[in-house]
Amino acid sequence: MANPFLRRATEYIRDDAAFLAVVSPQPLTTFLTRHPRRDDLFNLPVRILGAPGSGKTMLATLAEFRLIETILRDQTNDTNRELAGALAGAGFLQDGCPRIAAVRVPMESEYRDFWELPYEDNIKTKLALWLVQARTMLALIRSLTAGGARELDSIRFIARDASEAQLEQIGGLTARGIRDRALEVQKAIYSVGASLLPPKLAHLPPEATEPYQPFESIREIEIDWMGERHIVSPLAMLDDVHALHPDQFEQMFGALARREMRFGRWMMMRLDALSPGAVFRSAESLETHNLKPDRDFINVFMQGHDDRNAERRQFRTIATDMANRYLPLVPALRSRGQTPFSRLIPTEPPRLTHAKLRDLAASVDRVQRKLEITKARRENIEQLISTHLSGTTSGDKEPEVALAMARILMHRYSNRVAGMELSLFEDFDPEPRTPLKADAGVAEGARLHLNEEFGRPLHYGLDNLCDASNENAELFLQLAGALVARMETKAIRGQSPVLPPADQQAVLTEKAKEIMTGWAFPFARHVRNLVDGIGRDCREVSLAENARLAAGANAIGVPEAEIEALLDSDDELALVLKYAIAHKAIEIQRDYGQGGKQWCLIELSGIVCLAHGLTLRRGGFLERNLAYIREMAA
Repeated sequence: MANPFLRRATEYIRDDAAFLAVVSPQPLTTFLTRHPRRDDLFNLPVRILGAPGSGKTMLATLAEFRLIETILRDQTNDTNRELAGALAGAGFLQDGCPRIAAVRVPMESEYRDFWELPYEDNIKTKLALWLVQARTMLALIRSLTAGGARELDSIRFIARDASEAQLEQIGGLTARGIRDRALEVQKAIYSVGASLLPPKLAHLPPEATEPYQPFESIREIEIDWMGERHIVSPLAMLDDVHALHPDQFEQMFGALARREMRFGRWMMMRLDALSPGAVFRSAESLETHNLKPDRDFINVFMQGHDDRNAERRQFRTIATDMANRYLPLVPALRSRGQTPFSRLIPTEPPRLTHAKLRDLAASVDRVQRKLEITKARRENIEQLISTHLSGTTSGDKEPEVALAMARILMHRYSNRVAGMELSLFEDFDPEPRTPLKADAGVAEGARLHLNEEFGRPLHYGLDNLCDASNENAELFLQLAGALVARMETKAIRGQSPVLPPADQQAVLTEKAKEIMTGWAFPFARHVRNLVDGIGRDCREVSLAENARLAAGANAIGVPEAEIEALLDSDDELALVLKYAIAHKAIEIQRDYGQGGKQWCLIELSGIVCLAHGLTLRRGGFLERNLAYIREMAA
């Protein structure tokens, strides 16, 4: 079997049982159960937004009724019980029974073709919208009758109040009547869109032009469940709606946002379907389609829009769970009983050889003599470092880290006392106006210096792997897949598959560069130029002798006013930044206050940080302007 980490489970696993064995329930908990509007997710229209690979399709597939039924019919399985718990938390189950009957409807490019037909916009929108509804009803009936679970005639649809006039349009309330009517509509509308020459409007088949609105007519479905009659609410999950033409999507979204609908409707889309201004704004202020979020529709963001530190912690849980589920599918590792993924990429700190450690110590002594640091001052600096390292929870407390920290602090001391008057009668060893401090930032800066000077690994261990993925499931699996490929090679050769830090660093750096080279989205060349330019400058500043940005920089700050002016213009640079955000090349933090100014932080993604050897810690940035971005992106 091919490396499962390098392919999406929804693409290569066709068997439901095999899919359920590897799918993680964590996205349900993270994005739905903990959503502040959880109780309204099945009543109002919902937009689920995320970058490619953020897990939208995986989430939709897991929530489909046919899989929920498979899970509930076998609760002797530990995995199924765990999935059932997550589905209940997200609102799909209640009291151990299904509450929602959901189906996923892929919105492939075929629907966009309707926008090219030679008809008025409202006609083209209705054709596509009615085709979507017909296919949703057919998918729903297939899901409810899958595997012979129940007879078609045992399914009864329940109408919304005051919808009597629409019932004949949809085929009544019997499953058989609704199925037959949906088949007629699908056949008629498909023939229009697939025709070599589209027919004139007057020649369209009546099945394609007569009103058809099951979403507005149907409220609930009554089915047989465990020998009893049971009520479930329908939900259509329209996947990849960004494939629609922007104007077509605008009109369809407006039609699906009608308040009288009781048929659940989720629209899953990529961020690049939004305008640059919408991508840059916060979730709270994201208004579109002449509708207001939280009042007319609900947004579910599958990438950073709230507490980013909490989001990192949540993603570490999701990613660890995914990795541990995928790992048993790798034969070379399964046969060795290696299951916990974290054990294969240990976080034990790398160590310099004795020869390199002597070279480093000699370098620190030379800096002391050059800067004329007294013995007492150095002892004071070393005491600060010892106190910090003894109290930190970081596992990397190797002697070389302490030496590199001492060298940084000696440079800082020299800079801070440079303007003070020299005494004629005693050693020049004044106290700096700003006291020296040994902290986690200085330690991270020291590790960055050691990486540059001795090639000491900087990125290794499961936490670093998760953080480098920027809360994106597909990126995590690509990076983890590259590590697993190296593990497989070692296992096949009879070696231990455990990867030391140096191997992890080499694999991750190579894979990150490969991913960046493979970017093929709009304006990818400009985005690559931009992040490479920022990455080079951040690396250079981060390696300053005094590590003035502590852990280092992985971002630039642009005055907020300049970004706001850009978004109000038709400048192509706004599109470059939009696609960079949507495809996880950069992240944006608006209205960041520092130095009495408001900044828009443009942070490099974890992939770019791996490629350029930058810290994954957030906070350090270079002050730049819009002209700099324009120059780098050229």
